[in-house]
Amino acid sequence: MRRKKEDAEQTRKAILASAMDIFYEKGYSKTTFDEIAKRINLTKGAVYWYFRNKPDIVAALINEYISGHLQSLKNFQPEEIVEFSDIIDMALHNNRQIKENTQIYKYLFFITCQMEWSEAIINKIQPSIEETKQITRSLFSEILQKLQKSHKIRPEVDVNMICEILMCMYGGMMEAYFTKRLNHDFDDVVKNGFNLIFNSIKTEDVKDEN
Repeated sequence: MRRKKEDAEQTRKAILASAMDIFYEKGYSKTTFDEIAKRINLTKGAVYWYFRNKPDIVAALINEYISGHLQSLKNFQPEEIVEFSDIIDMALHNNRQIKENTQIYKYLFFITCQMEWSEAIINKIQPSIEETKQITRSLFSEILQKLQKSHKIRPEVDVNMICEILMCMYGGMMEAYFTKRLNHDFDDVVKNGFNLIFNSIKTEDVKDEN
């Protein structure tokens, strides 16, 4: 029985890897179950046994990414004393993952540039997408709140709004990187972009220290 479960899990992982490769190469709409199956010598019916449709495959890929993303961020739990650079370090850590891990690069390229987001698909996989965002959002928000409590961010600043701005800005930077529209180094763009936001919300005392 254990062997059958292991074989089933291996087949499931092979289907996801095949789908990820083809999604990355051709995009979501042009990928078929036939192609996914042929690449790993399975029948289309075998793929349907594991996944009912392409949104189910995308949801599974997102869940796989969430597990890895949580693991990669385990060292970024905020300390009692935090700095603005902690948020930048998290973004640069993600940059390194994109540059060094082929599967992460393919996944993020696909989600950012190759996925056709119809309303039906968004409704299907929105919970999984939101879970991915919430991991980073909660870490960013916790650091920003601690910075505000330690009088490094002005009291009137809405740190939740700043968190959303940073995440949207980073998403745009990442898309520009994938589509080769960045005219500067990815890391430098992130550092300078984030620091522009931080400099606009710092207290005068912190500005004077820098």
